[in-house]
Amino acid sequence: MRTIQIDRYGGPEVIVRRELPVPTPGRDEVLIRLMWSGINFMDIHTRQGKYAGSRTYPQTMPTTLGIEGAGIIEALGDGVADLQAGDRVAYCLSWGSYADYAVVPAWRVVPVPDALPLDVAAATMFHGLTAHYLAYDLGGFAPGVTCLVHSASGGIGQLLVQLGARLGATIYATTSTEAKAEVARQRGAAATFLYDEGRFADQVLEATAGRGVDVVFDAIGKPTLRDSFRATRKKGLVGAFGILGGNVDDLNPIELGEAGSLFLTRPRLADHLTDAATIRRRASDIFQAVLEGELSIEIAGRYTLDDVEQAHEALEQRRSVGKPLLRIQQER
Repeated sequence: MRTIQIDRYGGPEVIVRRELPVPTPGRDEVLIRLMWSGINFMDIHTRQGKYAGSRTYPQTMPTTLGIEGAGIIEALGDGVADLQAGDRVAYCLSWGSYADYAVVPAWRVVPVPDALPLDVAAATMFHGLTAHYLAYDLGGFAPGVTCLVHSASGGIGQLLVQLGARLGATIYATTSTEAKAEVARQRGAAATFLYDEGRFADQVLEATAGRGVDVVFDAIGKPTLRDSFRATRKKGLVGAFGILGGNVDDLNPIELGEAGSLFLTRPRLADHLTDAATIRRRASDIFQAVLEGELSIEIAGRYTLDDVEQAHEALEQRRSVGKPLLRIQQER
């Protein structure tokens, strides 16, 4: 089978194509014939070595890239009782989706409704489940809640804006361009601001009569985090769930006190997907909302295994609006 692997960390030049035997599922695992894989910043950060030594997302070399996919179950390992060969399924947070086949722990796998195309399912898992726990578990989105979402035209950002509007929260959004701001407004943002070297915080304060928002979801990191503090109300929450602009490695906790006794968390999806029931509940919520037209998944581009380097370069340069996908096989 075809695989896309890395043996060392670096730029797109470290990507290696290999032919490997089709793996055999072990106990409590399934073998999936992959149709689509999501292309995520997590894949790029893995390739760059930002997860080297991670306890949350451990990896060994060589690593087959890709942490989410959708396809058809080909074989079951011993002990798998609630899935069958031929089932249409999707999953996330299991390495190896840049390949024709992947062995995945069965508890991570969710059935895909017949009405939902597999490309949409692949585009929905990592981003959709991330947006779900941020909106419901951390943000507590509901009428009266205010939230600022950075990178609001990206895959997770668009879903957060839509979930906020769906649940009655007031969502403010930041983007890098006016064209991307229009995407956020179409998704339901109450107001949009450009980053403008941190001056977005002043505009948020003006929009909230000086109070600040209850929650900020910051996927950018170094260029925005301290101004995110300024945009947050006293005793509010800042969820720093990404580092698209780089790590903040010089933060003194006293800054949180000076900013208004803020709560700062660096959440990770893995800690919010700890069992099969939780994964299926979150996925079912997102799938159903997509099928009912309450959530729209923007697929930014479709690539093939031959185009992985170009796909990574496009995502690194943030030319994508929404979620890029990797086509593995045609469904038969």
